[in-house]
Amino acid sequence: MSITYKDIPIIYEDNHILVVVKPFNVPSQEDSSKDPDMLTLLKEYLRDTYQKPGNVFLGLVHRLDRPTGGVMVFAKTSKAAERLSASIVDGDFEKKYFAVLADLPREKRGRLHNYLLKDEVKNIVSVVPMGVKGAKEAVLDYALLEQKDRICLAEVRLYTGRSHQIRVQMANVGCPIVGDVKYAGKKYVKAENLALWSTEIRFTHPTKKEVMVFRAFPDDTAFPWSEFDIERHLSVKIK
Repeated sequence: MSITYKDIPIIYEDNHILVVVKPFNVPSQEDSSKDPDMLTLLKEYLRDTYQKPGNVFLGLVHRLDRPTGGVMVFAKTSKAAERLSASIVDGDFEKKYFAVLADLPREKRGRLHNYLLKDEVKNIVSVVPMGVKGAKEAVLDYALLEQKDRICLAEVRLYTGRSHQIRVQMANVGCPIVGDVKYAGKKYVKAENLALWSTEIRFTHPTKKEVMVFRAFPDDTAFPWSEFDIERHLSVKIK
């Protein structure tokens, strides 16, 4: 069944921002597949809810890769879009994820610093040496939260927002994400969806100037999330 805006949980809304939970496998914005996307669906929500005629403004200030689910914020005004975009550039917009890894990292916590190059035709991202033309710097921190046999739940904090970044960087150290057909290789572990979830976003409200924190749970009844105590980890303040 095709998704509609009624299938998108809304966490928070005011005159300037709209915070929602993106379902797995929904594009953040329209792509070549022409499948229903978050931006288009939420514009329909605003048009129907507030009886707005014509084109509705909604700013996409950050993205989640199509297979990834979790919390996202959209801007309802151009002023909010401009200020949220500036906060991302200034490093005042924090993004944290839960990921279930198909193997155990050597260290329980660490920083991964790589350069990534995307093949736009094949839609594949690779780790390449610094200085390669078109390569972009990618930095993340990870911390192991819980282990179950050979899979583990990790918290990931992104400092850069590159396409497929977490998937590629974790696979590069031998710990691909569960359910990742594209990058896991021989370590592929089957799951209904990619086990990568946008758990928390933290930013300064574009007009109120208050620090806003929003969190969302992945479905902890579905594998592999069901293997871990998700609620306990999400209820603890992520540092």
